[in-house]
Amino acid sequence: MSVHFIGAGPGAADLITLRGRDLIARCPVCLYAGSIVPPEMLAWCPPGARIVDTAPLSLDEIEQEFVAAHAAGLDVARLQSGDLSIYSAVAEQIRRLERRGIAYTLTPGVPAFAAAAAVLGRELTVPEVAQSVVLTRVSGRASAMPDGETLAAFGATGATLVLHLAIHALGRIVAELAPLYGAECPVAVVVEATRPSERVLRGTLGDIADRVAAEPVERMALILVGPALAADAFRESALYDAAYQRRFRGRG
Repeated sequence: MSVHFIGAGPGAADLITLRGRDLIARCPVCLYAGSIVPPEMLAWCPPGARIVDTAPLSLDEIEQEFVAAHAAGLDVARLQSGDLSIYSAVAEQIRRLERRGIAYTLTPGVPAFAAAAAVLGRELTVPEVAQSVVLTRVSGRASAMPDGETLAAFGATGATLVLHLAIHALGRIVAELAPLYGAECPVAVVVEATRPSERVLRGTLGDIADRVAAEPVERMALILVGPALAADAFRESALYDAAYQRRFRGRG
């Protein structure tokens, strides 16, 4: 028996991996984050599967579902939004499984920041403009940020910033980043990327707060900041330059 943690992707049901879909189809128990994971994915569960929405459950209650499935010898598909590697609360679940000697696997999913970049039609790294992407958030009720991980520190690099779980702090974000990036720095707020309700609010650090106030956003939004979002006068990558010799081009 194993608990299979599956990244369910950013919202659209068809943005799950084939491996994730196939795992759902063969697990007689499915635990899913009902507040975020699209319900269409539950159609892949086998007939008679035990399907549990974990949105109202505590970690202790989720653990008991794992324990019961383990005792019955039943594999569990544990669906979580986006990708498992960031902001997924997988670490605390894994720790409990390891304490109990219950096997588990992790299947990655399409992360929200990648979906947001696709919605914007932008590459987040642009030659000689930005070559780093910082995935971060701000302190909230769920957990505080470590002392060294500040917007000022990240913003000082000039990298493309992608802020998760932070739409409630947009005013503070603007105030801290505007002195570093400038008021004209492009900003995009991508709401519910890849879902039918998807929205995009574009602006600058100087006006994005007013734009969001005019079209309020409550949850499931990413804030992207950085010059790469609007770069057009950049040097093309050498990778595809006709004069650039590389291993697979086959030129002398």
